[in-house]
Parts: sequence; C-alpha cells; structure tokens
Amino acid sequence: MTDAPAIELRGISKSFGPVLANRDISMSVARGTIHGIVGENGAGKSTLMSILYGFYKADAGEIFINGTATAIPDSQAAIRAGIGMVHQHFKLVENFTVVENVILGAENGAMLRPSIARARKLLAELSEEYGLKVDPDAVIEDLSVGHQQRVEILKQLYRHADILILDEPTGVLTPAEADQLFRILERLRAEGKTILLITHKLREIMEITDTVSVMRRGEMTNTVRTADTSPAELAEMMVGRKVLLQVDKTPATPGEVVLKVSDLRVRRGGVERLKGVSLEIRRGEILGIAGVAGNGQTELLEVLGGMITASGGAVSLFGSGLDITRSAANGQSRRAMGIGHVPEDRQTEGLIMGFEAWENVAFGYHHDPKYNVGPLMDHAAIKADCVDKMARYDVRPPNPRLPARSFSGGNQQKIVVAREMDRAPDLLLVGQPTRGVDIGAIEFIHRQIIALRDQGKAILLISVELDEIMGLSDRIAVMFDGRIMGERLPDQTDQHELGLLMAGVTEGAA
Repeated sequence: MTDAPAIELRGISKSFGPVLANRDISMSVARGTIHGIVGENGAGKSTLMSILYGFYKADAGEIFINGTATAIPDSQAAIRAGIGMVHQHFKLVENFTVVENVILGAENGAMLRPSIARARKLLAELSEEYGLKVDPDAVIEDLSVGHQQRVEILKQLYRHADILILDEPTGVLTPAEADQLFRILERLRAEGKTILLITHKLREIMEITDTVSVMRRGEMTNTVRTADTSPAELAEMMVGRKVLLQVDKTPATPGEVVLKVSDLRVRRGGVERLKGVSLEIRRGEILGIAGVAGNGQTELLEVLGGMITASGGAVSLFGSGLDITRSAANGQSRRAMGIGHVPEDRQTEGLIMGFEAWENVAFGYHHDPKYNVGPLMDHAAIKADCVDKMARYDVRPPNPRLPARSFSGGNQQKIVVAREMDRAPDLLLVGQPTRGVDIGAIEFIHRQIIALRDQGKAILLISVELDEIMGLSDRIAVMFDGRIMGERLPDQTDQHELGLLMAGVTEGAA
C-alpha cells in the first residue's frame, strides 16, 4: 500500500482519572515528511505520542502504520512497527559509552562482544549516511547535550526506525545545535524517513516542517500545510486568542545598584569555570547574559543563588558592601536576603519530582509564618496557597495533590516560576525561564518578568535563546569561557554581533 500514510490515528481517546488528555483524535501523516505537532503545555501532545510509542494504551481508537491496523501495547511493539522516539529528557546511561547505550536492550544474545562489534560497524555507516558524527567510545557524560541527542537518534536508527518521534528536541539545545539538528532531520527526510516533531517554537515549525497539526485542551483542532500559515495564526490556533509574539515593555528607569560582582572566580573539578567576572545590576532593570551553554553561566547563577561557593572575588548587595560570597552557601540564606532563584534545570534543581505540587510550592519558604501554626506546618494553608498560585499562573491541571512528575515540562516550570516570582524578590536570578514552555506560557512568564522590573526589582536573566535575551533585556552581557566578552544595548546590536561574542570573537579580532 504505497499510497497509504505512514501514520493514521482514528478516534484516539485517553483519560487519566477525571482528566481527559486526548479526546477523539484523528490524524494522518504522509510518508517522507516532517509533521509538526504544536499546542500549549497540557494540550495532550506528549500523551498522544506516548500512545503511538506504546507507553500508554488508548482507551479508544485505532492506529494504522503504512495502511495496516497495528496494535501497540508497549514500546517493543512500536519498535517492531518501525517507530522510534527521542524524548525531551534523554534516556541514556551517563557512565556508559555511546556504543553501549546504542545496543542497550537490542543485544544479539548473551555475549556482548559480537553485539558491540556489529553495532560499531553499523554506527559508522549510520553516522556517515545521516551526518550524525559521534565517537562510539565516548562516555555519555562527557558529551555535549547536542551530541547526546545524536546518540538518541542513532539508537532509533540502529533499531531500524522509519518513523521518528522527537519530543521538544531543541528544548535543551543552543541555537547552533538546533540548526545542526535541522540539517540532520532534512537528511533523514530526504532518505524517506517520516518525522513527528513536537515543539513549542513556532520559528522551528515554520523552518523545518511540511505540515503542522494544532492541539488544544486534548483535541486536534486543525491541520494545515506549513507554507499556508504563519506564526501569528498558529499561536492563535494554539491558545484560542491572539498572542503577542514580541515582548512589550517600556524603557527601563534604573535606580540604585542592587548587585555588584567583582572579579568573581569559581573552580569546579579542578577547572576554573568563572575567570574574573564583573558586573552590576540596578533596580528596575534586566541584565541578560547571552552565551552558549557551558561557558560559566550556570556557575554564575549557582554562586549567586548560594548553591556553590566562589573561590575568589566579591559579591555585594544593595550597595552595602556586604560580601555574600563569604556568607553561608545555601539557598535559604539567599532567600532571607531577598534573592529569588528560578534555576536552569527545573527537574533536578527546582522541584522534587516525586513530591506533590503543594509541597514543591513551599520548598525554600517553609519557614514563612503563613505556612506555619506554632511549631507545626499548616498543610491546609500551603495547599490553599498552591491552589491560588495555580489559578493565577495557569498551571494545568490545577490539582495541588499531583506529584511534580505528573505535570508537563512547561507546567512544572510554571510551578517554579510561581514559587519564586510571586514573592517579588529584590533580586531575581532567572535561568532559562521558558525552556520547553509553550507560546502562551512564554508570553505570560515574560510579562511577569517585566512586571517585576517595573516594580523596581533587579533581574539577572540567563538564556540560550537570543530572541528572549534581546526582547527582555535592558542591557546584554555576553559570556565565553568563563569571562564577560562585552556588554551591549539591545537596540545597538544584533544577533550576528552577539553570536561572534558568544564564539569568543571580539570586535578587534573580527
């Protein structure tokens, strides 16, 4: 059946208790195309793809692969049907090598040596054919995020996948790594592979997909040819209203210096990660830090947030000369000083995934008098506060008793943002505020950041998204190799100049 679509879903429905995640969804995906799926966090995109990959079993509906009705009760059945999935959070064993990860679960019998030899040969062929260059003997934890993603794709190709599902594939990539991924996807499409791309980023949809389906609140609302639509139209279909795609803000009116960093140095693993960083932030302004991930931004956030201790330099608050690098290195002391912190990695630093939402909302602020009755915590008060925050920050589903892991990535981010921003700290440290967040939530989070600035708060923003840095920042500093390469005003620079600074190329060198 050569004319049959690669994938056809008919009447797929799935509920989790009272929550209807997918309602009567039908969709057709042509062979050899890149088909985008967009929608707000909690729209049901990942649930639908998890049904296709056998993680969940649909309550109703049918799946057809290449025109044949196919039961997919588990992921092994999906693999047999030629379906592979690259998850938003990679499923790799970090202390295994590339080749060991690739064959894991697909070994040819009890003896590993023949499996590894066969895999090494096949990996070389796949790497060459699809431009997925990666050292088969490299240990996963030593690879960049972009190369780890290549390993995930190689795993699926090794298992003979003709249909690839990619869930938020650029959520953890730099712009340069995302561009490399797109070239790989184009090559896969040219070889006849069918790709399902789940993403919140409309620029990516417009750049790489042939067709795009829109989901809203568990339903499939529209499918259009990408060439026949626009980012604004897609955003409106996703959210059900017009969405402001550009950051709307008035000029900053900076006040007194809130944070002054002088010659800050941090050593980690015997390597100097911060090499004399100096900067200052005033009340009523946003200082954006641009840079490729891994150039010291994480360490800067961690030392200011009290997670690690500096090896040198000074950090003072409110012009008082108080050197907080010599104070206790813990988040509790920083919160007491009026510092809020939205960490870069919500799952490992911002939340405890097995704990319920109401517990996560209180973390770090559990000594707050409104959360306590005498020596005991007032659980009812915390839950009520969580319900209020969920309503105001549009966390879906608005259930304080769900564990953090039961929320989509974007809704997990909203929980962290609500906890930290709602208290209007004097200094807010924000790392990757909209990573893996949908277009409606991005607009909301950006408005909260601007509102804090307009209340006279100081904000340090770190993001690998240059559009976000240029849209939100009042000043931009660029980091490379643990140093500040330069500082620019958003209206006096462009992405090309910032990109050169991010690569360590100064104006004189250029």
